[in-house]
Amino acid sequence: MTKQNVVAPEIGGGIAMRKKHLTQLDPSSGRANVSLESMRASSPTRAKAAAAALASPMEEEYANWMMRHPSALSNFEHIITASKGKQIVMFLDYDGTLSPIVDDPDSAFMSDSMRAAVRNLARHFPTAIVSGRCRDKVFSLVRLAELYYAGSHGMDIKGPAKGPKYTKAKDKAVLFQPANEFLPMIDEVYKTLLEKTKSITGSKVEHNKFCVSVHFRCVDEKCWGSLAEQVRSVLKDYPKLRLSLGRKVLEIRPTIKWDKGKALEFLLESLGFADCNNVLPVYIGDDRTDEDAFKVLRERGQGLGILVSKFPKETNASYSLQEPAEVMDFLLRLVEWKRLSLKSCLQGCK
Repeated sequence: MTKQNVVAPEIGGGIAMRKKHLTQLDPSSGRANVSLESMRASSPTRAKAAAAALASPMEEEYANWMMRHPSALSNFEHIITASKGKQIVMFLDYDGTLSPIVDDPDSAFMSDSMRAAVRNLARHFPTAIVSGRCRDKVFSLVRLAELYYAGSHGMDIKGPAKGPKYTKAKDKAVLFQPANEFLPMIDEVYKTLLEKTKSITGSKVEHNKFCVSVHFRCVDEKCWGSLAEQVRSVLKDYPKLRLSLGRKVLEIRPTIKWDKGKALEFLLESLGFADCNNVLPVYIGDDRTDEDAFKVLRERGQGLGILVSKFPKETNASYSLQEPAEVMDFLLRLVEWKRLSLKSCLQGCK
């Protein structure tokens, strides 16, 4: 397979966050038309079956896709070259990135080796977990106090009380919740959905504080349409909430101008890297909601998006990794490169 040399763009891209606009409704967001076909397309199992059925055409499609989104491991040296003279800042999704996708979202545990890799990563680079889950739940799964956490798709952000030496931020205990006014509404929708969907075997409604997730990974496909209709029937009474689709999950969120991309920008500013040309944000994620962050990096012309996927997907990411095991390998290589760089620098100063 031909590999494409991809180097991060080096044009400047500052951010000018205007917090007073954060809770304005976003009329352009509308309601996602979650169809049965789109729900089927969100299933990695179905994608795998389709790939097997189409074998050769899919192999060619994947090869072409990999040329546009090459492996971050195979192109590690190019990424390091792009980071020369820049502070790397790491942003990591959780499910499907640091932990495998499992049937029960409460059982999506990261391995001890992955936790050790992320802990070592945070010793050298500012590191944030950006997830659709509620922040407290993500923290209970990751259990690393030195990280920044952005839960509920970035609507609930908090940092460590004592940040590492690399951050320029004066207030390291970042706490930002742009959708507080929606909390009572989210509670109502959660309770209503619990009642409405209890007859659909395998469905699971998860309260993520500022959003609600309706999982259908364990629901018989014949019932997907009925589940989606139940969700839509509830949301018709809540025009300030919107529906979107993730990997076998229906997401209900406030219609505000806020997503994982906005959270990335906010965290960069909070870390003291606003309007900086000497920073390289790296975002690794596997879901549709991570595309908001990939898009921000591409529009900034500064930073790298890495999509975790074994199958071709339309994406704004620059690079790809196939699974959490490859994510861990990439993080370990970053840590080792940084360790050797510091060692070389110390020896050169003697």
